[in-house]
Amino acid sequence: VSDQMLEQVLKELQPLCTAEQRFIEKFFLLSQDAADLEVLEVSMRIAWSCCQCSSSFNCLLFFRLEEHTTRLLSEIFSSLEPELRGFLDACNKVHPFSCLQVLVTLNDSIFKMWGSSSALPSSFLSTVLGNMLLLAKSSFNKCIGALCKEIEEAKVTSKMKGGILPFVSRFEEFVNFSEEVFRSAQRRGELDKAHVRLASSVFSSINSLSSANLKANTDMIMMENFHHIHCFLCQKKIHCLEGKKREAKQRYSQHLEKYVVKYLGQPLEKLNHFFEGVKARVAQGVKEEEVSFHLAYSKQELRKVIEKYPGKEVKRALETLYRKIHKYLSPEENLLPVVWHAMEQEFIRQYQEFEDLIQRCYAGSGITMEFTMENLLSYFNSITPSS
Repeated sequence: VSDQMLEQVLKELQPLCTAEQRFIEKFFLLSQDAADLEVLEVSMRIAWSCCQCSSSFNCLLFFRLEEHTTRLLSEIFSSLEPELRGFLDACNKVHPFSCLQVLVTLNDSIFKMWGSSSALPSSFLSTVLGNMLLLAKSSFNKCIGALCKEIEEAKVTSKMKGGILPFVSRFEEFVNFSEEVFRSAQRRGELDKAHVRLASSVFSSINSLSSANLKANTDMIMMENFHHIHCFLCQKKIHCLEGKKREAKQRYSQHLEKYVVKYLGQPLEKLNHFFEGVKARVAQGVKEEEVSFHLAYSKQELRKVIEKYPGKEVKRALETLYRKIHKYLSPEENLLPVVWHAMEQEFIRQYQEFEDLIQRCYAGSGITMEFTMENLLSYFNSITPSS
């Protein structure tokens, strides 16, 4: 509503101010060319020296070209700029983002004036509106600065279980509103800079979660929020945020991988621990065929660990893991199928790595896992809900 009122005010002002300016220039001969004005001024000076009515001639001499036109119009419309300033202040109080609408309306109005054949090339009104545009830009920058501060100082409670962070939703709210306001705007340079600045603040705040003391898994929250931002930016297709869109996808993938690795160790925790030790010995220079001679990594110890993970136990552990992931992932993002598929791929890779280490470090022992690759695939298929 405020932008419509401002647009109506500007439509009413332009013909009024233009007509008044033309009248003044014509009446006081200020539309004459420079040579005629010079002759006119010399003539008036001679007349002034011989005439007792000095005030009349002095008045004419005072108003020269555009400078004098502007002075006259400033006197006639002395309340115009203060009233416009007051209106802009009132708009800012109505809605926190109203400065965007004011900025677009003023920008478009000035562009229309420049392109109008009826408008004067250097009018009093364009000067006033230029001042208002500077004020609107200042209000816009203050609004963006306050929003960035709000995002950067946002506190996340330690009890948070997951889902989309409030400041991410706040960023989306601003982008949706601003894109609607600037949809047919003549210029959007200020908005593009604001978008990049706000997105940087959002990314910075999400990154700061890594040092926060949260009960929920930090990688899960970061994964979900970067995924959400990526999907949102794909939908909006804002050119200036293409770099942020790519960064969001990259960060989402990184935290997905970290989340999978962290939780995947739980179903086969002791096996993981055992083979991490085997890899560490090999990395330290122990020959693969000699690893089994170390007491902690002997064939007997390997058999003890493997016996703890029969097929039915592995399946039960995977079912528990699935329920846990399902509980904490937010349904809005629908990342459960993605995460579970990544879990399956990583589990298969891990299984193949274990089998390879047994072949290399325990060759000829006849030791094998208690479940096969086919068993493993069937476990995942039975747990994953059919689409």
